[in-house]
Amino acid sequence: MKSYIVGVGMTKFEKPESRDWQYWDMAKEAGSAALADAGIDYGSVEQVPVGYCFQASTAGQRAVYELGLTGVPVYNVNNNCATGSSALMLARQFVEGGISDCVLALGFEKMKRGALGGGSDGGDFATSPVARHYGIMAARHGFEMTPPTAQIFGNAAREHMERYGTTAAQLAAVGAKNHRHSVNNPNAQFQDAYSVEEILAAKEIHRPLTKLQCSPTSDGSAAAVVVSERFVDRNGLRGKAVEIAGQSMTTDTEESFASGSCIDAVGAPMSRSAGRQAFAAAGLGIEDVDVIELHDCFSINELLTYEALGMCGAGESGKLIESGATTYGGRWVVNPSGGLISKGHPLGATGLAQAAELVWQLRGEAG
Repeated sequence: MKSYIVGVGMTKFEKPESRDWQYWDMAKEAGSAALADAGIDYGSVEQVPVGYCFQASTAGQRAVYELGLTGVPVYNVNNNCATGSSALMLARQFVEGGISDCVLALGFEKMKRGALGGGSDGGDFATSPVARHYGIMAARHGFEMTPPTAQIFGNAAREHMERYGTTAAQLAAVGAKNHRHSVNNPNAQFQDAYSVEEILAAKEIHRPLTKLQCSPTSDGSAAAVVVSERFVDRNGLRGKAVEIAGQSMTTDTEESFASGSCIDAVGAPMSRSAGRQAFAAAGLGIEDVDVIELHDCFSINELLTYEALGMCGAGESGKLIESGATTYGGRWVVNPSGGLISKGHPLGATGLAQAAELVWQLRGEAG
């Protein structure tokens, strides 16, 4: 059974504490926009997976009640940076499994200012869900007094530079491209363009990563209406419908930890596996793709994802970004929204905002 996205919506992503709103306000804004885009009302929705990380248990219900009180099941999803994508995957599975004809996937986040996870104070990470990942990093690079998430990705960048000759300027080129793309996105948290030189000169977060190549914390929400083919036909939605041709979710295997490399610990093997599975499900390959929204939480992760998706060989991603192949006029347009680096990264909403951008791009509505 096929599944289709027929409606998407999102708020503008905002700097935390810069706008007077609550998470249920942003969820209502994004959810209402997605329903309006689909041309349906909330009464058509049969199930609602809701993604968030930093709000209390059952915050999903509190948010969804702003859209209506119809008694449908609400599932609260917490999967860190993959939270929004996980809500979308649940919606797709409900539809493709024949359980429901119309599902609303919703994500939101109201965050605090400052680095994700806070600044490192040398505390004990033994009880952290990612303790094994930090252990890999500490064994090879030690542990410094900088934000731990930036540390592990920064150390992955160092390894890539040492192994393949990737340069700081190539890493900064990712930030320059994504900031440049965000200039025309009214939903982006930042809409300022920067040169490679300006990005290199920005405040260092964890060498070689500077502030302008790290995603910020953000407030915001995004949503997508996922439906069956019969719902599309019954409601005359062919003109709105974008098929979910392939989707995959993976978790760590021994490959993430066996090498002792931060490149593997931050998810490069998972990305390769997920990419292969999604392309196989769709019956397509990277050569068929024109536009890509990927998870550039830090500039190095965009380069690693180029390699994972088969856009280039191992170690060749620095040259790929430098060549202009991943921007307008190149082979692919990667992160036309501005990516996480410039659009923002409210964890529960991020994956759904990426889906919204791709829907607008494929419909020719992105401007």
